[in-house]
Amino acid sequence: MHLPAGASLPGDALPITAWGAPQWATGTPDGGVPEPLSELPVSGRLDRDGLIAFAASRAPWLAGFFADLRRLSQDDSAPQIILVERDSADVARWIALASTVLPREDAQRLTFTTYTRRPELARQHIIGVLPADKRGPAGYDHRYRMYDCAGEEPREPVTDTWAQAAAGVWQGRAPELFKEAAALPGGQFAPGPLAAVALCAGLELGAAGRTEAAAWAHGHREALGGDRLHRLVAALCAPAADRTDAERAALTGLFSVLDGRVPAAATAPLAALVLTEAVRSPGPGPEIEGLRPDALTEEVRRRLASELAHDLRSGLADTGQGASRTAGLLRIADMLGVDCSDLLPEVARRLAHALLADPEGTYTPTVRLALEEQFTLHTTLLGKLDDLAAGDPSAAARLLTRIPLRFADNQALPHLRMCAEAARATAGGGDRVVALNAVLHAGGLSLFTEPLVLRTAVQLVWEGHTPTAGEARLMLVEIGSDPHRAAGTWSALVKAALHGPADDPDVPDLAQDLLRCFTEDLAPRERSSLLLLELARDLRDGSASAGWTDRALSLRAVAEPVEPTVLEHAFGALASRLLSEHRPEGEVYALIHSGDPGLFAAYSQCAKSERVRDRLRTRPAYVADCFTAWSSHPQASEAWQKTRTALLDSVLRPVVRGLPDSDIALVERCLEDTGTRWAEEFRTWNRPGAFGRISRRLTGRRRKDAADGHRWGDVEPPRKGGNPS
Repeated sequence: MHLPAGASLPGDALPITAWGAPQWATGTPDGGVPEPLSELPVSGRLDRDGLIAFAASRAPWLAGFFADLRRLSQDDSAPQIILVERDSADVARWIALASTVLPREDAQRLTFTTYTRRPELARQHIIGVLPADKRGPAGYDHRYRMYDCAGEEPREPVTDTWAQAAAGVWQGRAPELFKEAAALPGGQFAPGPLAAVALCAGLELGAAGRTEAAAWAHGHREALGGDRLHRLVAALCAPAADRTDAERAALTGLFSVLDGRVPAAATAPLAALVLTEAVRSPGPGPEIEGLRPDALTEEVRRRLASELAHDLRSGLADTGQGASRTAGLLRIADMLGVDCSDLLPEVARRLAHALLADPEGTYTPTVRLALEEQFTLHTTLLGKLDDLAAGDPSAAARLLTRIPLRFADNQALPHLRMCAEAARATAGGGDRVVALNAVLHAGGLSLFTEPLVLRTAVQLVWEGHTPTAGEARLMLVEIGSDPHRAAGTWSALVKAALHGPADDPDVPDLAQDLLRCFTEDLAPRERSSLLLLELARDLRDGSASAGWTDRALSLRAVAEPVEPTVLEHAFGALASRLLSEHRPEGEVYALIHSGDPGLFAAYSQCAKSERVRDRLRTRPAYVADCFTAWSSHPQASEAWQKTRTALLDSVLRPVVRGLPDSDIALVERCLEDTGTRWAEEFRTWNRPGAFGRISRRLTGRRRKDAADGHRWGDVEPPRKGGNPS
């Protein structure tokens, strides 16, 4: 039969209905062109019962055939279908099945041949061949999909849900359902409408079909009449051993959209199934948006409470459950009236830890709904979070910036309230002491009543960093020592002093304050480090007693390991005073004979400063003082020998070379006033080319030099009475 493009059979009959009609000819008519047909009586050979019986006999091939048929209808480049049957009449029955499941317009356009000996030359959508002719298309798998109904049953699984549903309808002996499904919204080849009408008709579908039916009903509940809805819910709630997570999610979604919109009697079975699956199925389960007690009849609620109480309590007590599942179980227990109040503190504790560790991942819609619906859970959780915030306020502050947790007015929650305030108080990086006071005020508790709030506030404002010495002094003055001692934050103040930069003038003053306030709390190492800083302060303001070098070294020995910044403060101040002209007698002698490389390094660094160089350029007496000190006791130690040689060579000599003759004469006169040979040695040292000789000469001196007279200032040990020996 040939139909021109756009033409159709009389009465809009499907082409396959012409098969076996009286007008069907066994050969080509004279002239090669048949007379046009004015009518076409139905042959009657493709009756409903016959097709149902045929579909049952071809059950293994049905779903795959329908899947490829859908592909052909949607894509002209899809592979052609080859049907291998021993009788060409069976190919016609296949075409009849296809015409029934296809949309009407697609069935009208379907081309087919029930028999050909050369299928590789056929251009129809569906090609029928005998078993003897099936070898022709071999090797052209990309062009053909072959169904050998005369051979073995197919083993390849079919994943096309619409095709599975269509096969189920034929196997369920209900082909009229195709027309019923076509009248429902959803679009061509949508599996949902077909699966829904099949389930309403009492047909059994697999998990995929039930899932599609539930998902379609979720979006088209208006298309379901009351009776059809009852039948669909009953079918979806029938016992099934193959439910999948996807089906559970679809059932939950359907329940959510029906709950409150249809009578509870209609949705109670679905609610019972959803709740039972949520409790007894492993994994987090689907999110159930609304759980209202009136979604269940009282009889169903009591039955579920009795059946699920043990599972609910066991699930809540299981520490291996995720936060979302635990919250879901709590919501179900609350809906069913199962008392789990004794488990609530531990559940809240686990939830609090999970929220701090992963705020976004933990705060699922189920957790949010549980907290909104259950006041006791909400307040218990806040209490646990407040306890944890005292130990890790930074994590709690991060949580509150990402998750909207509402504080109950009747709960103190000092640590959580401070965490919430910290983000606002520290925004913009302003005065951190002002921010500290704002955070403490938000806590709402006295530092003497709850000292730990001070620790929380300090950690929130400084976020693990060390306060500056100036900030630490203000904190100590404004808050006092007792709250810091009780909260343990005094150690942060000590750290501020010990790690303060060498150029921070507040560090030595802070050290003195700490020594005054926390004398009994300090460890020996900390106390000695602070005493070093206090010594630096006294050296700079001129109040330090004599014996600077010995005191600095003895304090350092107790303070080991000493923070580098502490030594920078102490040794820097000591070196600066040792290089001054007004120092107690014997201090340089103590420096030289200390043999301490660290002290020598600080002394050398200070001597190379511009301040010392400027003084050398303008004060001849200071040149004489430094020459005497740096030329003394070359054999005291190898470290001193290297230090003094470097200072003479790199500091003093460049300055002396640039001095005018008048200043050189003043230097020599100052050296002559000592009554020693220092003036002569200076002249020798200053003579061009004489540096090497004088260096060797000074290096080779023996102890007999001590008997030759006293050199400059304090390079010799003092007498017991305090005067040079």
